[in-house]
Amino acid sequence: MMRIALTNNFFAPRTSGSAHLTEELARRLVLRGATVLVVTASFRGAPSEEQRDGYRIIRLPSRTLPKTRLAFNFDVSFTASVKNAKRLFAILDDFAPDVLHQHGQFFDLTFLSSIWARRRGVPTVLSVHTRLEHPSRLHGVVLRLADAVLVRPFIALSQPSVIVMDRLMERYIRRRYQIPTVRLTPIPVGVEPNRSDEDGRAVRDRLSLGDRPVVLSLGHVIGLRDRMALVEALPLLLEKCPDLAVVVVGAVYDDRFLRRAEELGVTAALVLTGVVPKEEVAGYLAAADVEAHDLQGYGLGTASLEAMAAGVPVIAVIATDNFPGIALVPWENIAIVPPDDPEALASAIVRLLDDRELAASIGAAQQRLIRDHFTLNVVTDRHFELYERLVSQRLPSGA
Repeated sequence: MMRIALTNNFFAPRTSGSAHLTEELARRLVLRGATVLVVTASFRGAPSEEQRDGYRIIRLPSRTLPKTRLAFNFDVSFTASVKNAKRLFAILDDFAPDVLHQHGQFFDLTFLSSIWARRRGVPTVLSVHTRLEHPSRLHGVVLRLADAVLVRPFIALSQPSVIVMDRLMERYIRRRYQIPTVRLTPIPVGVEPNRSDEDGRAVRDRLSLGDRPVVLSLGHVIGLRDRMALVEALPLLLEKCPDLAVVVVGAVYDDRFLRRAEELGVTAALVLTGVVPKEEVAGYLAAADVEAHDLQGYGLGTASLEAMAAGVPVIAVIATDNFPGIALVPWENIAIVPPDDPEALASAIVRLLDDRELAASIGAAQQRLIRDHFTLNVVTDRHFELYERLVSQRLPSGA
């Protein structure tokens, strides 16, 4: 029976794409017969230790850093201390994993566990969920420096097998960390296809939307997904669809789009819900006619894939070869628009709202795409195959 340790400073009940993936991966690895341990940072009263779905969770005491523009105003929790380092080493020694899977290249749990893995000769896997890039030139320089001074040395230390989630991430990893091809494994983010029976009426009633056309914009508002493109397109959209509602679901860490909406006089078309529980997201997807938030060319995040899984036609600024070996076909399984083009974005949204047959066709094709390549079962299988390969490669030296 394989023993797998997962580390991630972000984990449930915290909401984020990497937290959700780590949680689902742990649960599904147990179903495949593995013994699984998750080590994470403390978060808002969650228990320091618990058993869930057959695996163990240990949350180390942490400190939350002040919100800054450099970190997109996220409240990032860090665990680094001499006491926690000793405890982490003891926890991993006691668990004795066959493989260590680290989530997040810039987290201190990744740094500390890299030292442990190097000393113990345990193979490591690293999932790079976030590129350290920033729209601000100054902050971008700081993040590049952090990559060079902090992240790259620890990657060199543990020499992990790195999971590549898309082409953009592959280019970033090669450029910043100089990882050889032999240590790169393409595995996309996994999502669970929506099987909700909701028709969206409850959400529409709660938000007083009635039968207004709804553009859902799902996910936290940060610098890399800032909603500015949607706001810039709104004056053109409202000429065609005066009763249109843009529903933004998620925390607002970057509020520049709100100020721009005031300047353009389109604030009334925006509906902000804040963070919603994960189990309620299906209702918002059911209420949506279109989804759009990945509009700055930074790839497709988990929220976009969840919308695709639900059959909601997604509009994005994305390359057709974004996922290695998986074809994105414009106006067949996704609607692709050029960057910084409010007219093109508005035209794409109106086209989908007006042509319901086209919207339904794209939605169905998206669901097939997710089912074939992105379901959590498919993604977990590929993770498990990687773990088995690494463990088998280690056996001769440990024999």
